Amino acid sequence: MSALDNIVFNKKKFSDILEEIYDNQKKKDKQISALISELKPLIKDIGDATLIVPLIKEYMEIGVKNDEQLIKMSTIIQRILNSSSVDASDYGISEEEKAQLLTEIQKIHTENN
Repeated sequence: MSALDNIVFNKKKFSDILEEIYDNQKKKDKQISALISELKPLIKDIGDATLIVPLIKEYMEIGVKNDEQLIKMSTIIQRILNSSSVDASDYGISEEEKAQLLTEIQKIHTENN
């Protein structure tokens, strides 16, 4: 069994997570292109642009943050799968990376509440 075929949680394999990251990125690219195409004809002057461009920027940033979280998750899982001597308490990540992940989780929790 390949490391990519290891079940990570529930019935989701590591390869499934990588595929999800790829599919999300492609889907997001199409959505953003479609959104920009739909909004472009609505921009007649600089005033219109100042209203519409921030919406596009926010949409893109949300997508990027979601992908970053999936990528961080896959990095952790990959380290677990590649290391047979990893202590279960640290999962092969440094204290700095743990603190960064906790900060990101808290920030997302705060933004969603």
